[in-house]
Amino acid sequence: MHVAINAHLLAQVKSFRRAGVSNYTEQLLRHMALLDHEGRYSVYTTRGVTQGSLGLPANFRVRPSLLPTINPRVRIPWEQGIAPGLLLATGANVFHGVLNVAPFLCPIPSVVTVHDLAFIRFPQTFRRVNRFYLNLATRISVKRATKILAVSEHTRRELIEILGTPPDKIVVTHDAAGEEFQPPDPTALRAFREKQALPEQFILFVGTLEPRKNLPALLDAYALLRQACAVPLLIGGGKGWLFEPIFEKLEQLGLREHVQFRGFLEQSELPLWYAAASVFVYPSAYEGFGMPPLEAMACGAAVVAANRSSLPEVVGNAALTVDPYNAPALASALERVLRDDALRDELRTKGLAQARRFSWLETARRTLAVYGEVARAGS
Repeated sequence: MHVAINAHLLAQVKSFRRAGVSNYTEQLLRHMALLDHEGRYSVYTTRGVTQGSLGLPANFRVRPSLLPTINPRVRIPWEQGIAPGLLLATGANVFHGVLNVAPFLCPIPSVVTVHDLAFIRFPQTFRRVNRFYLNLATRISVKRATKILAVSEHTRRELIEILGTPPDKIVVTHDAAGEEFQPPDPTALRAFREKQALPEQFILFVGTLEPRKNLPALLDAYALLRQACAVPLLIGGGKGWLFEPIFEKLEQLGLREHVQFRGFLEQSELPLWYAAASVFVYPSAYEGFGMPPLEAMACGAAVVAANRSSLPEVVGNAALTVDPYNAPALASALERVLRDDALRDELRTKGLAQARRFSWLETARRTLAVYGEVARAGS
């Protein structure tokens, strides 16, 4: 079996691009490499992401582009114009598109991972050109692919309901928290708190600053919370797209002195951020999976999350879930966790157990099984 993987969105830079699909791709490759020592893999990456930087074994051959294909203006011509010829030249017999898309003229059987259908459900949160391409390319790719990998049951349902995808064509392969996400050593945590000059209590959000994360609504809730509980709000994450309304809301509510924007947070320090927080909040309007609340639970944080899309599936009964557009309800949930030590401890204990239900090794195992099935069907 020879699998070609479009990993051009795998980023090794300090920006929002390091999250989401990049993390999924890196974790999948590393865990498949632990399981499969015989299959051949051609891993196509953007400029600068090499065999050495990924640390993959010899049967995973990394083929970096000479071009900055992490940029969609470069990546789209690659995946639609260049990829078909490369697939024929290398003799691969399965193609895997890790973000919704395969070449329209893919010459071999394809597998496509669909993370979400936000561009259909929330079109206003995408730039017009991005929305047009994702909409067109996802519909074509899903229809033509041999198998679809969905990162949650929620995404599976949406594929069936919105795109009419046959259920037997979809395999759910959940995301998971990496092994580094666990409660840190108390001494290391104390040192981190001192280094970052963290307050004794604080609310934490981590995620890309973009419309779906619903940060203006969080600021509305936080403004209400401050009337009863003056705990600072820390927001970690790189600026994505259409983020300007967040800062406009911040000024409207007069919260500049009380909300700290910490920018992109180092992956190696994320467990410490999660563990240090009094409560982690994730009011996202829509998620295909929702990695930050899972990572937070794995590190022992108490979580308040939106009751929308895949988030109830991810957090189970281990978090307080609320309507993300109901500012009083969100403020009330945060205040409950901040004031109730017993509730906070209960959520932390449940969160640790919930996080253990998801495993990258199992996701890699299920993905490899799909590759084998597709390769056999195409031979």
